[in-house]
Amino acid sequence: MPFDDAFRDAAERLGIQQQFWDNFGTPHVTTEATNRAIVAAIEAASGSGPGDRGESSVLVIGESEPFRAPADLEIFTESGRRIPLTAGSIAPKLPLGYHEMRSGRRTTRLIVAPDRAWQPARRSAGFGVTLYGLRSERNWGCGDFRDLRDLIDWAVPALGVDFIALNPLHAIHNRRPFNTSPYLPNSIFYRNFLYLDVESIEGYQPAEDPAELAGLRQSPTVEYEQVAAVKHKALERIFRSNPPGRECLEWIEREGELLRLYATYCAIDEYLHAQDPNLWIWPDWPEKYRNPTGPAIDTFARKNARAILFHGWLQWLVDCQIAEVQKHALTMGMSIGLYHDLALATDRCGSDLWAWRPFFITGCRVGSPPDGFSPNGQDWSFPPPNAVRHRADAYRLFAESIRKSMRHGGALRIDHVMRLFRLYWIPAGHSAKEGAYVRDRAHDLVRVLALESVRQQCAIVGEDLGTVENEVRETLAKFGILSYKLLYFERAFERNALEFRQPGEYPVSALTSTSTHDLATIAGYWIGEDIEARFRAGTIDDGVRQAQLAERANDKQHLLEALFAAGLMPGDYGHDASTIPELTGELHFAISGFLASTPCIMWLINQEDLTKELHQQNLPGTTAEYPNWGRKMRWTIAELGSVKEARDCAAMMRYWVDRSGRSVFGNR
Repeated sequence: MPFDDAFRDAAERLGIQQQFWDNFGTPHVTTEATNRAIVAAIEAASGSGPGDRGESSVLVIGESEPFRAPADLEIFTESGRRIPLTAGSIAPKLPLGYHEMRSGRRTTRLIVAPDRAWQPARRSAGFGVTLYGLRSERNWGCGDFRDLRDLIDWAVPALGVDFIALNPLHAIHNRRPFNTSPYLPNSIFYRNFLYLDVESIEGYQPAEDPAELAGLRQSPTVEYEQVAAVKHKALERIFRSNPPGRECLEWIEREGELLRLYATYCAIDEYLHAQDPNLWIWPDWPEKYRNPTGPAIDTFARKNARAILFHGWLQWLVDCQIAEVQKHALTMGMSIGLYHDLALATDRCGSDLWAWRPFFITGCRVGSPPDGFSPNGQDWSFPPPNAVRHRADAYRLFAESIRKSMRHGGALRIDHVMRLFRLYWIPAGHSAKEGAYVRDRAHDLVRVLALESVRQQCAIVGEDLGTVENEVRETLAKFGILSYKLLYFERAFERNALEFRQPGEYPVSALTSTSTHDLATIAGYWIGEDIEARFRAGTIDDGVRQAQLAERANDKQHLLEALFAAGLMPGDYGHDASTIPELTGELHFAISGFLASTPCIMWLINQEDLTKELHQQNLPGTTAEYPNWGRKMRWTIAELGSVKEARDCAAMMRYWVDRSGRSVFGNR
């Protein structure tokens, strides 16, 4: 066998795909240079030899699978029950959960998962918002948990919705423009204190400058650093005058190592930045602070226990406030309540990489291969997970990321759900065109996801857009994980690649919406504002701009024809999309009804699409060129119920929620 073939076989055993097909059906073969670079990165991280994926310390099985003991052993369930088994015998039906299996000196974690994730019992509708973008007459320039509660008080009677979809609430550094993306968090395990309703915290005494707060409220975008500074100062005053009580301390104790390391990171970050304002990221810290298990960290923790406790207290406050919002949503009649979002990435300069470095691969970044939207591919600049390390840890860290993200919610969106199956790795020194897909242990990860879903009765929506293998969607459907169907991408390829699918052709086990934070709003789509924004930001040239505008004109015509075919447009309305310069009321009404009438179990309308806003939240490929992750809602929460245009938009949605049988009121 030629050496190259032998090396390719070894690389394949490490999970590196030797070939993949893009969205256009074009095959891409992994080069020798890419193979060698990724193999070297995996071996360096795991200490394994070529083709070795590590010794298993965990076994994940489905509840309906018979378990035959490979040797004499004992199973100790979570509840403490002992089940002895002789070699070859079949275990009785095992309870769901995380158990231990002992054979001699060897202990293996045995995870028994349900065959399917939890799903809602009926069709529902939801309203999607960016929590930071909520506007009110009382917040401090950034939407908070009180605003979220007030929004629910409006949304249930006005819209009849069963859930409120949120941006990821993960902790971020709150620094413009590079550290405000909720999809590139400081930590995926904890949440951003910026969302706290400070005024409701016991012990709060007003000391802020009313003019400063008014200015932050009136700013058209969220001023992260200023809001964070004023809230941090107020929270420190409360902390000094009203120290954490027993309930808080017990909660911090239960959170254990995850919170201890996160809070320690935050305290060190603040301490070092105060000494040197130009010191922003932990890779630039003095070397003694870069190792979370080093002696300098123990010394720092002893001397700065109060600062560490402060950050633990902040997370307890966040947990308490969001728990109250979810409880209120259910009390109001929502069956799902809060719909959370789990980011794919974690900031390579954030606390998760500092604290849990062995769980990530160095020398590679995650991205996506070239496609119609990004001809040169995309480099997302964060490290891929170390699958060998996660398996050796029996998926404890992975389970925590799921558990904490769905806590106090009834649904969880998994950003780029294909991560459970494979990720596109780009080796250091290579371009995004020179990467390869690397597989993970998908069935183990999906089963753990299903277990957490059933335990918390939380529906899972897998964002399955982009280059997706058939196996991915088949497996997700088998395990009851909802697909993600966006109007823009749902085309009847079997008939015509440009023809939009009709509502009845959408699947039941899915969430449907028009777009995401990274895509054009429906009003912006109609006038090509997203294309013009890319041109203004310099991410495309005029030639590409003109080509995309021509393609958009064609897409709009096909969308208009689909709306007519669905019987949603007035009979006397024009059939030529080129004569319709903007999103009219008729189009807005028809597009909303188009998705509401699908059989999809969940329908989501984003705030920008309800209120016909032109600008999307994020323009991929930009930083300072576009106000990413900062746009506020068009109206305040109070104005949603008082401004006529806002009431008309709400009435339009409520009509379709009721007519499609998705209303919270019609299902009690």
